[in-house]
Amino acid sequence: MRRKQGTLYLIPNTLGQSKFDDVLPAKVFEVVRSLKHFIVEDVKTCRRFVKSINSELDMFFVEFYTLNEHSKPADIVECMRPLYEGNDVGLISEAGCPAVADPGADIVAIALSKGYKVVPLVGPSSIMLSLMASGFNGQNFAFTGYLPIEKSYRTKMIHKMEKRIIFEHQTQIFIETPYRNNALINDLCSVCVKNMKLCVAANLTLENEEITTKSIEQWKTATYDYNKQPCIFLLYK
Repeated sequence: MRRKQGTLYLIPNTLGQSKFDDVLPAKVFEVVRSLKHFIVEDVKTCRRFVKSINSELDMFFVEFYTLNEHSKPADIVECMRPLYEGNDVGLISEAGCPAVADPGADIVAIALSKGYKVVPLVGPSSIMLSLMASGFNGQNFAFTGYLPIEKSYRTKMIHKMEKRIIFEHQTQIFIETPYRNNALINDLCSVCVKNMKLCVAANLTLENEEITTKSIEQWKTATYDYNKQPCIFLLYK
């Protein structure tokens, strides 16, 4: 008899301490409750996530495989093992959608190359949510991840983004380590032309969510403190 082929489910997580019912559709709950194998960034937090969704689950029978920026090729092979053995597997990010600005993209690529079915599930994405609420161009945009830390390289990157905005009408989306949020805004105010617009989307989907769009000239005199808050930044004209 031919062995059942496993399916890789891409399971979205919340963006913070928000209620599951507020941001995750019923299908996510259904899939999580059906799985016994998960590929995760951090076992402790994802164990809590799975247990919260399926309180009756005996965690003794659940297997978690760690995949993060420190994982080696051998670790990736081990993560894929339950899929090779015919089991359905869930790939869970620490926050938001897996495989987007996330090491899980490697798992997806391998699964597809070997002919496994990959099923993305609907869930919160800070990139999409911030773009929707920014008032910027939603037909042409780019997510550039983290900007360079070194000042000269960061300045060059900001100028490069400005050119894309001006000549390609492309919204630029990027992130920063939370404790450097305020410094990033200061750098943008120092480098960007004054009529460029910056949107800061903080604590998306949480009770203290705050989405603010201002011109660079307005940000220069604005009062703000985004220190240690999960933020995503968007730049446009």
